[in-house]
Amino acid sequence: MTDPTTPLGLLGTWTLTREVDDRLAGERRDVAGTATLALETPDRVRWSEEGVMTWGGRSVPVSRTLFVVRTDEAWDVHFEDGRLFHPWAVGAWVDHPCAPDHYRGLIEVGTGGWTVEWQARGPEKDYVMRTEHTRAEES
Repeated sequence: MTDPTTPLGLLGTWTLTREVDDRLAGERRDVAGTATLALETPDRVRWSEEGVMTWGGRSVPVSRTLFVVRTDEAWDVHFEDGRLFHPWAVGAWVDHPCAPDHYRGLIEVGTGGWTVEWQARGPEKDYVMRTEHTRAEES
């Protein structure tokens, strides 16, 4: 069995629910959609998200693509353009400085799925974004 704390252990399609508590704007935004982790090479996983964000009676489609890349015995998360985002470190807080704001994130894996939380603070951001992933139903 593949270690569920590595991206290889999370391959497949997941139902995604995200809450963004934007304290700076004084509003909450919700996202419902899917996340897919797909093996591209033995050392590279494509992490794609698609969904709909709703808030204040509005809704817009959202999407993003990240890549989780093995380096020696560790994994790193990269933006779609190749820039390093953060280390894949289940159960440990990671930092992503993005001036003028600072992001702090945590990935946790449990028996029923996995979560990602980001806290963004600075002069332009003040929010907590929490995403829950549950295994999507096979059709």
